[in-house]
Amino acid sequence: MKKTKRLFWLILLLSLICLYLNLPEKLPLRFSFLGLSLDKELSIPHPTISFLGISIPTSYPLRLGMDLAGGSHLVFETEVAGRPGEEVSSIEESLRENIRRRVDLYGVSEARVETAREQDKLRLIVELPGVEETEEAVALIGQTAQLDFRRQVDEASPSAGFVSTDLTGADLKKAGIDFDPTTGEPLITLEFSPEGREKFARLTEETVGQVLAIFLDEMPLSLPVVEEPIKEGNAVIKGEFSLEEARKLVAQMNAGALPVSLKLVEQRTVEASLGQEAVRQSLWAGAVGILAVMIFMFAYYGKLGLIADLALLIYGLLTLTLYRLIPVTLTLPGIAGLILSIGMAVDANILIFERLREEQRQGKEGMTALELAFGRAWDSIRDANACTIITAFILLNPFDWSFFPTAGMIRGFALTLGLGVVLSLFTGVVVSRTLIRVLGRGKAHGVKQDNYRINKA
Repeated sequence: MKKTKRLFWLILLLSLICLYLNLPEKLPLRFSFLGLSLDKELSIPHPTISFLGISIPTSYPLRLGMDLAGGSHLVFETEVAGRPGEEVSSIEESLRENIRRRVDLYGVSEARVETAREQDKLRLIVELPGVEETEEAVALIGQTAQLDFRRQVDEASPSAGFVSTDLTGADLKKAGIDFDPTTGEPLITLEFSPEGREKFARLTEETVGQVLAIFLDEMPLSLPVVEEPIKEGNAVIKGEFSLEEARKLVAQMNAGALPVSLKLVEQRTVEASLGQEAVRQSLWAGAVGILAVMIFMFAYYGKLGLIADLALLIYGLLTLTLYRLIPVTLTLPGIAGLILSIGMAVDANILIFERLREEQRQGKEGMTALELAFGRAWDSIRDANACTIITAFILLNPFDWSFFPTAGMIRGFALTLGLGVVLSLFTGVVVSRTLIRVLGRGKAHGVKQDNYRINKA
């Protein structure tokens, strides 16, 4: 029993922490009763806590997708006719990588960047939540990637002191990946055009022992040191990077070398007011859904139903906190998945309570019947939730398999539904069981304490 009480207090503490994290910085207090009225805003501090040199923030705002926060929907297009499939794939990967980085530099959080092939054209779809003035963003996204090589002029400042040279991405024929025959570590190979070969040879002669930085869109990609003059036009960059890092770096370099221009073919703005109205209606729907479930559980199961309602409230706090910490970008389909998971959150309790009734019909009483109900209901709970989690995983498609759904709306629904099911397993089995043991004491709904006694023989 001591272990159960400790778990109970731990759940209570976790619930209070989640409640605090979900409180807004400004809490409006407005009411009017019998001529008395109050209209104030209560400020709730969310300081940053420092612990062992680590800063831990206490404010985690909910991230809203473009359909809720408003923003801009942009579609760019580029011609890929006559290019081999491997080159088109490289262009596609490079576009996604570089546009994603540009959007991040622009300061847009949770932007959506996707590509789609359409006959001889490659389309780039960009969604910018919260951005309504799109002219600057369009100019930033639509410009061709600029790759250039810079020499270091200030050795005392490794992060600065670089000046441009006449060697640019236009002189780079291609970048590739090779492996060190001795260590097996990945290497990045550079092959220059005939004109670029002469520039590179002259530049390496002048910068032996110095850093020759590679910049893409004014951001340093790599800072290799020139070990010797290179006159053949082929160079190798060595470094302690993984294969995935090497692939990403090669894709970014090739983006600067490829003459790919983007043309804006569609621009659409979603007003934030539409998103706010959708959020308001969705919150109302969620509140009504939770209230209806809680009323049903109390009416049908009595005191045990009230305990299940308390577990449902804890489930809601845990879910919202997890959305903030990951973070999860909430969209309308995501909210639909959240509301759907509310009903599923009490499913485990219903299975347990119905199993409890069966045990009581067989003559079991007290906490014995309750523990048997928890144990024997677990198989049904596990199988039902496992099937839902598998379905959510397929819809989420985290590995971007082409034969599974890739639409962002479907993924948003799958993510909130999957997280909801996982949390419902915790609240339905662990939280509810602990609350019943501590608060219920086995007295509710015909469940009585066992009258067994152990006496000395």
